[in-house]
Amino acid sequence: MRNESVKTMTMCAIMAALMCILGPMSIPIGAVPISFTNLVIYLTVYLLGAKKGCISYLIYMLLGVVGLPVFSGYTGGIAKLAGPTGGYLVGFILLALISGIVLEKTNRNIVWSFVGMVAGTAIAYLFGTVWFVIQAQCTVGYALSVCVMPFIPFDLLKMVIAIALGKVVFIALKRSSLLPA
Repeated sequence: MRNESVKTMTMCAIMAALMCILGPMSIPIGAVPISFTNLVIYLTVYLLGAKKGCISYLIYMLLGVVGLPVFSGYTGGIAKLAGPTGGYLVGFILLALISGIVLEKTNRNIVWSFVGMVAGTAIAYLFGTVWFVIQAQCTVGYALSVCVMPFIPFDLLKMVIAIALGKVVFIALKRSSLLPA
């Protein structure tokens, strides 16, 4: 039991650290930069599932909120969370939860993994876009055109990468007994 707790804490910390390393790296286009955060979230929920994936993301988010520069563009602080793109950061909690639940329920089936990631991303997009509309006082059409549409192809690609990489890493971690039960 204690060994499983140590494995869980270690894996959550490793995935949160990976988010902290890759999260600030982004490709700036439009109002919301293309972030690698969701790629790591996809990989995290593939490996750890909903609960542990959410814990990993919440650790990352907490580190960013207290000021560490782990958000896109090497930013941090509560202002980032309260700003126009903060809804996407909050929406990623739902992304991890929904995607992770689908992955767990379908035993990481490739097609269902993709469907779960698309569903989780759609909910995160919805939450983030509503937040952006309120914060930026703009139309839904404008928000979709700058905050969602340009990112769909990149996010679909990130999902494919996370599933392919996740499958290989998951098998390796299982064989070496490094994944918590």
